[in-house]
Amino acid sequence: MVDSLSNAQARRIALAAQGFLDPRHTTPTMRTFQRTLERTGVLQVDSVNVLTRAHYMPVFSRIGPYDVGLLHRAAERRPRRIVEYWAHVQAYMPVELWPVMQHRMAEQRDKRGKWGFVAENDRLEQDLLAVVRDRGASTARDAASWVGDGLPRAKDSWGWNWSETRRMLDYLYTAGELAIAGRNSQFEIRYDLPERVLPADVLARPTPSREEAARELVRRAARSHGVATVQDLRDYYRMSAAGAAAAVAALVEEGELVPVRVEGWSRAAYLHRDARLPRRIDARALLSPFDPVVWERTRTEQLFGFRYRIEIYVPAAKRVHGYYVLPFLLRDRIVARADLKAECGSAGGAGRLVVRAAYAESGAPPDTAEELAAELESLAGWLGLAEVAVEPRGDLAPALTAAVAARG
Repeated sequence: MVDSLSNAQARRIALAAQGFLDPRHTTPTMRTFQRTLERTGVLQVDSVNVLTRAHYMPVFSRIGPYDVGLLHRAAERRPRRIVEYWAHVQAYMPVELWPVMQHRMAEQRDKRGKWGFVAENDRLEQDLLAVVRDRGASTARDAASWVGDGLPRAKDSWGWNWSETRRMLDYLYTAGELAIAGRNSQFEIRYDLPERVLPADVLARPTPSREEAARELVRRAARSHGVATVQDLRDYYRMSAAGAAAAVAALVEEGELVPVRVEGWSRAAYLHRDARLPRRIDARALLSPFDPVVWERTRTEQLFGFRYRIEIYVPAAKRVHGYYVLPFLLRDRIVARADLKAECGSAGGAGRLVVRAAYAESGAPPDTAEELAAELESLAGWLGLAEVAVEPRGDLAPALTAAVAARG
């Protein structure tokens, strides 16, 4: 057993744990999708759709062009393999985590969720449960029309201006009284009773103790990270500091986690006993802003020397790199970043993938532009876009423009 790791070793361990050591299949199957989910643990969901939905991209980053119908089958067809819940944040997680999340759901019930009005509106709660029970999977708009709450509030500023129906349904979902059956074409959530969403054998499983649940979440986080600090492990499933620390201590005692020192890390680290340490990583991937590799910004800086911030909510004039910026992973380093946008063609045309800006990192290898051009071409093809167009912003833009042109 090792007691110290170089930064490069830790980086390769982390990328292998996330699935970047696995070969890409010509035609990914459900088994390929399942393998990828085992590596990432969860797939974060986000409403931003400037490129593609957040939960689709990490799978593409690891296995290349795939049929997103695989994800929809896993989430919406029986036997369901994944379900949405507040795992990292809103995310798809394996259905077997439902019992593990029961303590999180109980906490929501105890405090009546995050919406202050819920405690004073038992009638709406009961009406909505009855509507869903009688009518089946329902969106907030469906339910609002049936209980007379009216349409969602107009948005006149940043933030959620949800109707009381939408907020109550959100509470019932986080409390486990309802589950997410899927989403419609407008990305609206369809809520249903858990027994009509989750497999019966999953619902029949006993709820683990709070300590057992914490150990299971840390165990999964450690497998997905390979090597990590307590803060990294805590953040993966957004656990309490005390719960994560106790779980780490228990797993160290059991021998599943091994304390190690990592070059350049100021905090203690823990290596999962099954983590792989490959000699090299030959990855080439654009990483979503919501990819687990870049979730925890301190970890990203420690592993890759890469400072990353999502600038979606930053006023345009104050953005440094762009609106929807994806780090570019080449082999085992993040070597560049690109601000991307998918533009659909008019009148049903094929559209194009626009690189609004491209920047190289210090020390980026000479083949960065060529490799990024190849990955952009693959991404465009997967998204059904006819071409890659590079705009003249960023120090990598000239070389990338030439590399894209050379690919024809």
